[in-house]
Amino acid sequence: MTVQASATATSRNPATGEVIETHPFVSAEDLDTVLRRVQAGFEQWSQTNPETRCEVLARMAGLMRRDAEQLAALITAEMGKPITQSRAEVEKAARVMSWYAENGAEILADTPTQIGPEAHVSYLPLGPVLAVEPWNFPVWQVMRGGITILLGGNAYVLKPAPNVVGCGVAIEALWVEAGLPEGAFSVLNADNEVVSATIADPRIAAVTVTGSVGAGAAIASQAGRVVKRSVLELGGSDAFIVLADADLEEAVDAAIQGRFQNSGQICIAAKRIILHHEIAEEFTEAFVAKVKDLTVGDPTEEDTYIGPIARDDIRQEIHTQVQRTLSEGAQLLAGGELIDGPGNYYQPTVLAGVTPSMTAFREEIFGPVASLILAEDLEDAIAKANDSQFGLSASLWTADAELASTVARRLQVGGVFINGIAVSDPRIPIGGVKNSGYGRELSHFGVHEFTNIQAVWNRGGTDEGVAD
Repeated sequence: MTVQASATATSRNPATGEVIETHPFVSAEDLDTVLRRVQAGFEQWSQTNPETRCEVLARMAGLMRRDAEQLAALITAEMGKPITQSRAEVEKAARVMSWYAENGAEILADTPTQIGPEAHVSYLPLGPVLAVEPWNFPVWQVMRGGITILLGGNAYVLKPAPNVVGCGVAIEALWVEAGLPEGAFSVLNADNEVVSATIADPRIAAVTVTGSVGAGAAIASQAGRVVKRSVLELGGSDAFIVLADADLEEAVDAAIQGRFQNSGQICIAAKRIILHHEIAEEFTEAFVAKVKDLTVGDPTEEDTYIGPIARDDIRQEIHTQVQRTLSEGAQLLAGGELIDGPGNYYQPTVLAGVTPSMTAFREEIFGPVASLILAEDLEDAIAKANDSQFGLSASLWTADAELASTVARRLQVGGVFINGIAVSDPRIPIGGVKNSGYGRELSHFGVHEFTNIQAVWNRGGTDEGVAD
């Protein structure tokens, strides 16, 4: 991995271009001090019982709600999310925290086996976990994996994206106030060289990554060389399939939210909208009209729906992908241009006539760009949905519940959402297949991912079973 040239991470307001704050990287020489603090926090936290951990989670949820406005303002300043959506992000994190506070002890309870009362499975702390997290949900994403890792009795070492370090620092302070031992949640603002050294350090037990395929592959390979567990959530190009019998009004509204929320900067966004040919024209007309009505502007304003792209280099990449797709034969129905003036703004864009050979079909576009794809029939829709390097989630719209269940099993994705957009929820796991990664977050699966799943069998001198 390439070492970053800068000695600091810079947080820059994407709506104005102004520098908010700079944060020095942890040096290779200081890494040992950081990890000794993490290890001390882990040793203290891992000795607590699940009920005590749930009490800390409950306090943390309360503190997040107390400071919701400050946290939301920080999200908006650092990565440009419209303020109403930033508030929703903070509330979601607090709500999920509360859910785990209520259900965490049960999730971590010993599980009986078919052997009988003399054998059970326990879920024990694994150790400090390094989490390399992105910028698009700088509070929720950190909490989505962090809640379950900490609930399991582990320490959480957060390597945030350089442009949202301030959010990570704010979260760390709240965890300490909530009663988490110092060091059990630690922000590691570091360049790639120090991240590699952290992965190799024996005090780190496992690694989780949310980011690009390239970043995930590089970090997972480093973890594999030192035989450490990893979980990867590497984005996607989710299909939003609308069949002929779907409720089109609901589907159009959902497609707007599913594609353009957070200015399109969501892994599980509805990036490829696959339309049955019988309803394609009607859907397209209604969809494009609503896209043109979306309010683009200052993310601190209450009525703004589309804010700036988090970084200008990402905005330029989006524009390149759009222009390449148009040169490949797609039609531009809305947007398609950089917005002049200060800030990293890009017009909400609709591309029609997108085919599997085009850039917008093959690549993930991480911004406010919707690709409309025609399907001749159900089989064509399924084939096009599966024709992707990614396999994170999919949305399926049909009035036929039995058909929906059958189709869901044929979609090569980690989650299928029928007559609704893809969402994350603590009651179900989230994760992908193919180049979208492996492993799961949320639900009991997410908690157990980073535990020592220990079998305990009091055999009492019996000779049942066969030794391996």
